[in-house]
Amino acid sequence: MTPPPVAPPLPGPVLLTQGWHDVAFLHWALPPEAVEHLLPTGTRPDVLNGVTYAGIVAFGVTGTRLLGTVPVGSFTEVNVRLYSVDDDGRRGVVFLSMDADSAHNVAAARLLAGLPYAWSDASVRRAADGTVGYACRRRWPRDRVSGGVWVRPGARKSEQTDPDVFVTARWGLHTRHLGATHWVRIAHRPWELHHATLVAAHGCSALLTAAGLPDPREPPSSVLWAPGAVASVAYGGRVRTAG
Repeated sequence: MTPPPVAPPLPGPVLLTQGWHDVAFLHWALPPEAVEHLLPTGTRPDVLNGVTYAGIVAFGVTGTRLLGTVPVGSFTEVNVRLYSVDDDGRRGVVFLSMDADSAHNVAAARLLAGLPYAWSDASVRRAADGTVGYACRRRWPRDRVSGGVWVRPGARKSEQTDPDVFVTARWGLHTRHLGATHWVRIAHRPWELHHATLVAAHGCSALLTAAGLPDPREPPSSVLWAPGAVASVAYGGRVRTAG
């Protein structure tokens, strides 16, 4: 079995820790020129074999702590994301929307990091037949878009493909806040990825188009699932920009 990539050490003190569980990854391949206008200054679409990807990633969050000690609660998150790289070669995620059912976490993330969180009714639940369902209905601050998916996790992947690694082994994020683009580092143990089947979906097009992406009109090209990980977050510094 090919070992999955390992996160490099964090560059500074841990600002936040979170547990992520029942993580579903749905991805659509897109030409990079379709998304480059949505990325922060100083970044560009990261590309694999001539394409980039847009993703809907859904999961439960537990054990969130600030500075390792201050508990700030649990919630469900459904995010729409792109994949970026900056001139220093740092490959990350750019979030276009982040729906979560925790008003205070939404407010804090928007204020402190400029992340596009929205307060939503969101849930993750496992059915008796082993399928896992994720749903969200946005309440504030944007249009009340809603969506949901059911996936059936399968066997653990014995080998991770290049596209698998590209959309999951992302050790940071780029965010635009207070007039600058910032690099935020994330570390967690390697994903234990599983094959997954998309059983049902509604509103995926609405979530993607509300974030400024083209309507895919096709099922996702990649569906993966992972039982979870514990993530640590540290600040990585400003992104260099031209001029």
